[in-house]
Amino acid sequence: MSPNTSHPPPPIIQRKLVFVMVGLPARGKTHIAQKLGRYISWLGYESKVFNVGEYRRRQTGGGQSHEFFSGDNADGSAQRRQIAMAALDDLEVWFKLRGGVAIYDATNSTKERRKLVLDRCQSLGAHVVFIESICDDQDVIENNIRETKLRSPDYVGFDEEEAVRDFRARIAHYEKAYETIDENVLSFIKLINGGRRVVINNIDGYLPSRVVYFLMNIHTVPRPIWLLRHGESIDNVENRIGGDSELSPFGESFSKNLPGFFKSQHIPSDSCVLWTSTLKRSVQTAKFLDGKKIQWRLLNEIDAGACDGLRYEDMEHDMLEEYRARQAEKFVYRYPNGESYFDLVERLEPMIPELERVRRPLIIISHQAVSRVLYAYLMGKAKEVCPHLSIPLHTLIELRPTAYGYDESRHTLSSDTEGQP
Repeated sequence: MSPNTSHPPPPIIQRKLVFVMVGLPARGKTHIAQKLGRYISWLGYESKVFNVGEYRRRQTGGGQSHEFFSGDNADGSAQRRQIAMAALDDLEVWFKLRGGVAIYDATNSTKERRKLVLDRCQSLGAHVVFIESICDDQDVIENNIRETKLRSPDYVGFDEEEAVRDFRARIAHYEKAYETIDENVLSFIKLINGGRRVVINNIDGYLPSRVVYFLMNIHTVPRPIWLLRHGESIDNVENRIGGDSELSPFGESFSKNLPGFFKSQHIPSDSCVLWTSTLKRSVQTAKFLDGKKIQWRLLNEIDAGACDGLRYEDMEHDMLEEYRARQAEKFVYRYPNGESYFDLVERLEPMIPELERVRRPLIIISHQAVSRVLYAYLMGKAKEVCPHLSIPLHTLIELRPTAYGYDESRHTLSSDTEGQP
């Protein structure tokens, strides 16, 4: 019997899709677009984000004052229209070469502009879903201005208060012309005040429906995510695949040092949400941490099927064809009667909205393959590299949210460490 390395593609998209962002500046459009792009790619679809602001900065060098964005500035308006069309031109080329799901990230703040984008995308045979981000919470807007926009290339070298004044003036220009989506013939998703309220219209199909649920759960509350494998297990010591063994003495020491580590980071573990798998080595790793622990079967290690409990050298010796197939195409290779990384993505997909929904620091104690798949989602890594990502034992991967992604730091604990990285 030949090794199983074939998989069906993701659920078929019956038509090309374009998600078109809509909203005033500092309403989190690019944050949403980037998260959505990572999610869709992680699910296995070809996707690409076309950010018109990046096109503008490449063409004009960035650093334009607010007057450039005024509706009364005929030259600025002409340039901005030309830049928006350049992004659409590239979207068209990409569709013809790759196909899939495009995300067009711009303000698209008037009915006229949205009609132009809609007509262009429909001429490509694409279905368009508008995603409008609406926010009237001034605290959120002010935070977005200071934490996101002031770090953009548009304000490099600017005094902070000068930059704030300029960006507020830019917002005011857009507010004068802004028209919310009210055309009931359109397909749209409205996210109001960070998803506190969601309005959908004419949404159908598998992927648009999944996107609605995903967007209902994302937020902008900053909280760290900690990914870590269980402590060293007896099966790790014996180089065995899978299994459900106890921790080794070294792994036990690691678990005892975790509370001291989080204390050194000024993060009380009882203030965190703590997820583990249901396997012994994961549960035992968390036992010295305070707070409520939630066990998820979805976080169990990749199912090694007929290879469970084997040593890797045994697999190479007794199942050489399987061993070579796994080495050659690790992402799609499925253990006999077990799982592949492809299967693992499908298994973990229901957890992603849950992960996004959590607003407190989140600690996930799982396993190597599971941590790789979750890390690939959070950091936007391609599926080809996912099975080869470095997730060492006794290393905590700290991911802190930024405007459009995460900053990463790694902390390694040794057996004689008393909670210090």
